[in-house]
Amino acid sequence: MLAGPLRVVSVLATAVVALSFVLFAIDETSAASKRSAAETAGLRATRATDPSPDQERAREAVHSGVREAIDDANDVLLTPFAWAEPDTTNRWARRGVPAVLAIFVYGFVLAFLARYLEGVA
Repeated sequence: MLAGPLRVVSVLATAVVALSFVLFAIDETSAASKRSAAETAGLRATRATDPSPDQERAREAVHSGVREAIDDANDVLLTPFAWAEPDTTNRWARRGVPAVLAIFVYGFVLAFLARYLEGVA
């Protein structure tokens, strides 16, 4: 009974985290010369697992409504993994480690739990 909804949550959560990371990667690989001061402030928030309110406002000013909705959902999904964010200046590691953990938990652990519940029922 819970297997179906759990599988849907697993797929959606994994898709949001993966899509948000892809968008982050696109931002990071864009030419630095094309970035304005406002966009740079918004990118600081994009790089954070759990952005501050000031970073969140800067990110909202730079991104479209759809992109901001994806980033907001990602913020919620990555919050339980913020503890794993390494204390480094490497923005790929700071964003990537929590994302990998989230994809593992949401994509594999929840999917495994859904299959297990399906077999028990």
